[in-house]
Amino acid sequence: MMRATGYTASPRFDAVDALRGLAMLWMTVFHFCFDLTQSGYIKQDFYHDPLWTWQRTLIVSLFLICAGIGQAIALQQGQSWNRFWRRWAQVTGCALLVTAGSWWMYPQSFIYFGVLHGIAAMLIIVRLTACWGRWLWLLGALAIAAKFVGAWALQTLAPESLAALLNAPTLNWLGVITRLPVTEDYVPVLPWLGLMWWGAALGAWLMGDGQRYLRGPIAPQLQPLALIGRWSLSYYMLHQPVLIATLMALGWLLK
Repeated sequence: MMRATGYTASPRFDAVDALRGLAMLWMTVFHFCFDLTQSGYIKQDFYHDPLWTWQRTLIVSLFLICAGIGQAIALQQGQSWNRFWRRWAQVTGCALLVTAGSWWMYPQSFIYFGVLHGIAAMLIIVRLTACWGRWLWLLGALAIAAKFVGAWALQTLAPESLAALLNAPTLNWLGVITRLPVTEDYVPVLPWLGLMWWGAALGAWLMGDGQRYLRGPIAPQLQPLALIGRWSLSYYMLHQPVLIATLMALGWLLK
């Protein structure tokens, strides 16, 4: 099923929106468990326990694949640069709000290059390369490999001064590091650009040979996910304040 967007007559695709909505819902459950831990209701190690670190990796991967799919679809539908920059400004503005909010809550580990910051940077690269078709699969693999090869070279071959430079916040957004920074969310360009490139390659395929997967109706039970996916940025910005406020109210009621 296709739904009209707010610009020109370009359709939205419920299947893509539902996939994005699934990522948002999964993220909400993850963050709710994190907030429960922060509030003392449960005890979990979100920074080291593979149960949580792997979930974070999968959630971010799904986010970026969906972002790549969306960019490929928008380009195929003739999205103008003006429309692109308006959306990019929205994402960047929200990223700055996340930085400000996280600095207020976690001044020692605030988010300076999290998922929205990463998406803002990578959207420009993907926009410029989304027309490269099947080469995007190779570019994605090379981006992922570059992170691990670069980190190995930095650890074993590079002088300590270069490692210190790339590990510092001014350049660790590139992702070629030897130690993880102290921050609540970290989504550097490498290796995550590879996932967005793969999403763009998948989106190009879906708009071509795979159109049957886009244009078919989705199950009625998935429509709520599609609705969340259509408003993903607004949902992303609101879900944590709502969760935190709910837990604060619960704590007040249980006093």
